[in-house]
Amino acid sequence: MCGIVGTLNLTKAHPIRESTLRQMLGMIRHRGPDQFGLYLDDLVGLGNARLSIIDLGGGQQPIGNETGTLWIVFNGEIFNYVELRPTLEARGHRFATDTDTEVIIHLYEEYGTDCVQYLNGQFAFALWDSERETLFLARDRLGIRPLYYTVRDGALIFASEIKALLADPRVSAALDPVTLDQIFTFWSPLSPRTAFQGIL
Repeated sequence: MCGIVGTLNLTKAHPIRESTLRQMLGMIRHRGPDQFGLYLDDLVGLGNARLSIIDLGGGQQPIGNETGTLWIVFNGEIFNYVELRPTLEARGHRFATDTDTEVIIHLYEEYGTDCVQYLNGQFAFALWDSERETLFLARDRLGIRPLYYTVRDGALIFASEIKALLADPRVSAALDPVTLDQIFTFWSPLSPRTAFQGIL
């Protein structure tokens, strides 16, 4: 079980704060105590708390592509990554690790956001495409690996757990009365709502 956090600066009004990302990572330390990694530029900050399972020595995250234009943080497991890799290598992709995470980067280079159609597994990831200035967030179809997000003060903020979002000072813990009513009526919130206002 790993965890991811991050921020996308939508308006370029506020700089990405490394200290805030570190606080967010601290809230999910239990999800991945083996390694903490950050990627920051003017528009995005990505963080990962890693539990080392695949490629113990070389799978540190965030992982970038050969040109440094794509960066990914990933939580989960891709069951068919071993089968996908030879096809990508035959198309000229060079791998620096033996991880399932890096396979996603090369799938994105080949297929764009349709890359998720090739993935068999349980996952949540954030992939930053610096050339297109695009952040691609995805999770598995059943939501086995959680991914929460909110938009506050010109920033998209995301994390594997809500308490990591709440570590960002822009995010409040105001309860959503509609969702609370759903919880008391149906025993759970109706997707995509959570118990907190504006956090999906």
